[in-house]
Amino acid sequence: MPYSNVKENNSATGKVQVAIVGAGPVGLMMANYLGQAGVEVLVIEKLDTLIDYPRAIGIDDESLRAMQSVGLIENVLPHTTPWHAMRFLTPKGRCFADIQPMTDEFGWSRRNAFIQPQVDAVMYEGLSRFPNVRCLFSREVESFSQSADEVTLHLKGPGGERETVQADWLVACDGGGSFIRRTLNIPFEGKTAPNQWIVIDIANDPLATPHVYLCCDPVRPYVSAALPHGVRRFEFMVMPGETEARLSEPENMRKLLSKVLPNPDRVELIRQRVYTHNARIAERFRVDRVLLAGDAAHIMPVWQGQGYNSGMRDAFNLAWKLAMVVNGAAGSRLLDTYQQERRDHAKAMIDLSVTAGNVLAPAKRWHGALRDGISWALNYLPPVKRYFLEMRFKPMPQYREGALLMRGEGKTSPVGKMFIQPKVTLEDGSIALLDDVIGANFAVIAWGCNPQWGLSEAQIARWQAAGVRFIQVVPEVQIRRDQDNFPGAIRIGDTQNRLRGWFARHNCSIAVLRPDRFVATVAIPQTVGERLEALAAAVSLAPAAAPVSVAKVA
Repeated sequence: MPYSNVKENNSATGKVQVAIVGAGPVGLMMANYLGQAGVEVLVIEKLDTLIDYPRAIGIDDESLRAMQSVGLIENVLPHTTPWHAMRFLTPKGRCFADIQPMTDEFGWSRRNAFIQPQVDAVMYEGLSRFPNVRCLFSREVESFSQSADEVTLHLKGPGGERETVQADWLVACDGGGSFIRRTLNIPFEGKTAPNQWIVIDIANDPLATPHVYLCCDPVRPYVSAALPHGVRRFEFMVMPGETEARLSEPENMRKLLSKVLPNPDRVELIRQRVYTHNARIAERFRVDRVLLAGDAAHIMPVWQGQGYNSGMRDAFNLAWKLAMVVNGAAGSRLLDTYQQERRDHAKAMIDLSVTAGNVLAPAKRWHGALRDGISWALNYLPPVKRYFLEMRFKPMPQYREGALLMRGEGKTSPVGKMFIQPKVTLEDGSIALLDDVIGANFAVIAWGCNPQWGLSEAQIARWQAAGVRFIQVVPEVQIRRDQDNFPGAIRIGDTQNRLRGWFARHNCSIAVLRPDRFVATVAIPQTVGERLEALAAAVSLAPAAAPVSVAKVA
C-alpha cells in the first residue's frame, strides 16, 4: 500500500500536542480532524502497514457525515454501496425481517456496504494534506507515564531502538486488547461469545444478489453479503472442535461454500479469517491526559455493523473537543463530557448487537422455532413492519448531559440529538449540503430571523472566536432577495422544506449546533442570549480575550 504522500519521520523523539496510538479507522479519523484544526499530531502504529484483512463491511450515515466533516467524503463514496438492506432469513429462505435504510435525514444513506481497508487508505492518504500530522509505523509502545502537564511514551522501533516522545494528550485507539487501557488498569466489562465465525471474502461475486442476508440456520448459521467492487463475503459459525486451520483446508472450505453456492469450486478466494465476538466496555474513557476511543473503549459483535460506526462516533465526539482544548478555545473540563456522552450509547449498541446475534443463532433450537413463528405473525402488523423497515430499533445517540444545555427540556426535545442535514440553496443559486456551509464549527441556525438579534457584542465576539457560524434560514423563494440580509450572518434557502419542518416540529426558531452536528440548545430570539451564556459554561468556553486558533473549513 503506497504511503509516499504522507509525512513520516524516522524519529519519534520530541514533543507534540496529541499522540494517537493506533492507525486504525478511529485513530485516522481523529488525526484528520485534529490535522485540519491545526493541531500537531503524531500517530503511532505497531504494525508495518495498515491492516488489510477482513473487518467491517457496514458504514452508516453518521460515519459518512464524519467523513464529510474532514473533507474526504468524495473519496470514500466510490468504495460504498448505498441503501444496503439487511434481511433475516429462516432456514427455508423466508425473509422474516427486512431492514431497509429508508431515510436520509443526515444527508447520506442510512446503511451502506463498504470495504474497510479501502476507506482506511483514503483516511490515511488524507493526512498528507496536513504538515502538522506525522505517522510512525513499526513502533510499539513499551511504557508510558503522565504528569499534570504531559504524557511521556517510550517506544521500541523496528530495529529494537528505543525512542521517547512527549505529548500534551494521548488518545488510545489501539484496539480491543489495548495496551494503554490495560496499563491504566481500567476494567473491561462484559463477556466473550462462546462461538467463533469464519469470514470468507471472494472476488468476482459468484452470487451477485444485492444486500446482506443473515440465514438463521440451526445447523450452521451464516451471513451472505454483497460488497462494493464485486466482492462477496460469507460468514459461517464455527462448530465446536473446528479450527481455522482445518476449516481453511480446500475440502472443508468447499463444504462450507456448498451451502450457499451451486458450484463451490468456481470461486476466486481473497482471504479467510476466524473471529471471536466480544461484548465489552471500559469502565472509564478518560484518565487525566489519556483518553480511550473505538475498540480500546468498547467492542461488540458484528451483527448490526456498529463496532466500526461506534468508533467513528467516538472520534467525531472527541476530536472537536480535543481541538478546542489544545487550541485554547475551551478548558480541559470539556473532555469530561466525552465519557458522559458516549459511554451509555456505546453500551446500548453492544446490547443491540448481542440481541441481533441471539436472533441469528439462538442458544436452543426451540428458540429458533418460536422466533420464526412470532416473526411470521408480526410481519403482517404494519406498525411492526415499519419499525424494522425504518430501522427505528437502532438506538440513536441522545445525550442527556455533557456539552449541551438540557435545562427545562422534556423527553421530546431535540437537544442532545443529531441535527438534520438537508440540501440548502445559497445566495448565488448553488445547492449544497448544510454541513458544507457550516464547516468544522459551531453554528447558530435561525429560522427566518436574525441569528444575532438579542446577543451582546461581547457574546458575538466570544462565540466568533470559538468558530461559530451565524446562519439565517429562509424559504427558498426568498433567497435571491437581499433586503433581509444581516451583517455577519450566512443566508441559506430551505431547498427541501426540511428545516422549516424541523423548527415547526420542535416549536423553536433557533438551534445551536456543535461541531459534531449535535444540538447543544434551542431558543427563540428573546432567549438566545441567555442560552448561549449558559452553554458557554457547559462547554468551558474560553473568555473572549483568550487567544484561540480554531480551523475554519469553507
